[in-house]
Amino acid sequence: MQIPHFSESNHLMVKSLSHHSDRELVTLFQRYPEQGKYFVTIFCRYSPIVYTLVRHSAHSPVQADYLFAMTWRHVFYELRGLDLREEPTTDANSFQNWLINMTAICINQADLPPVESIHYHLKSAPPPLWCYLEQALDQLPPTLRLMLLMAQTFHWSETRIAAYLQAEGETISPQSVRVQLQQGYQLLESGLPSDIAVIYLGEEVVQTSRESELVGSLANGVIRS
Repeated sequence: MQIPHFSESNHLMVKSLSHHSDRELVTLFQRYPEQGKYFVTIFCRYSPIVYTLVRHSAHSPVQADYLFAMTWRHVFYELRGLDLREEPTTDANSFQNWLINMTAICINQADLPPVESIHYHLKSAPPPLWCYLEQALDQLPPTLRLMLLMAQTFHWSETRIAAYLQAEGETISPQSVRVQLQQGYQLLESGLPSDIAVIYLGEEVVQTSRESELVGSLANGVIRS
């Protein structure tokens, strides 16, 4: 079994946090929700353990990647309310044990779709980026979010999106769909924590390149409506 390597683990922003304990990283994640580097550091520290567990529970690498991403999505939201003070103070690995338990819950409750219906690509949308993309999506107006999902998840053309919205009572042209989609991608990027944009989209790339990478991650992620 080959455990995937995530290049974000080599980012200076992540490496600078390597000396923090699990408890400190969780506390920082909860205290500064506008920063994503703490969750990325936790992810990089424990992704080998989590992937090993889920890989043994999935019938194929594609399903393993999907379950791996869904597990980290569950961890992302559960971490917000985690109180490590409730864990045994004598257990130096209390967070690791909690994470293993969360992974076991996800494995036991998983209803994995067949391989042919999974369109998630781990390298295109690493779990931390996907989690913050989903968070940014939730901040968009409902109609704009729907347009982005139709364009990227279902690969609908601007004409088809306009026709669907018109059938739902919206007055919109394919040209307007194109303009709003571009605005949506910009809003989506601005909704990401700035450090997540730096880690995953790069600091020095031009805007069009950043947008292209963002769209690619959106298209290859586990996006829910």
